[in-house]
Amino acid sequence: MPENPERLVERLRSEGQKTEAFFSALEPEQWKVRLYADGSQWTVAQLLAHFVSAEIGNRALIEQIWKGGSGAPPDFDIDAFNERQVAGMAVDAPQALLADFMQRRQETIELVAGMTPEDLQKVGRNPFLGEAPLEEIVKLVYRHNQIHQRDVRRALSETSTPAS
Repeated sequence: MPENPERLVERLRSEGQKTEAFFSALEPEQWKVRLYADGSQWTVAQLLAHFVSAEIGNRALIEQIWKGGSGAPPDFDIDAFNERQVAGMAVDAPQALLADFMQRRQETIELVAGMTPEDLQKVGRNPFLGEAPLEEIVKLVYRHNQIHQRDVRRALSETSTPAS
């Protein structure tokens, strides 16, 4: 059975709040921890910048498909896009990034709140999912953050030293 917009709005809101709580609890030195050994090799702060960028891009993509567009171009390179976006963002003020993320998440929530169940069945191209209904593209918005936050938890547990 297809999702309704109200359920997706609630998931976006609750997962956004979890993201805010998670990053708000970090200590200053944890923001500098490297998450990945290959590829982007982002720090925790750079990952939060990625969340802001992804929220902006996903909202624009969702709105474009909702209004009848086809979505991302077939040759869109999501990895290159992410690298460019994060490189251009200031990551030395994580609390400002977190506030920006929450503002952008609220904009996504407001967009989805204006949709009907039928709107959620409109199909467009997502760079990760390929051709997919808006319902699945919206779900990816919060699932994407959950996956990366799991990476942060793992990296932080590996860098912490047990008390003697």
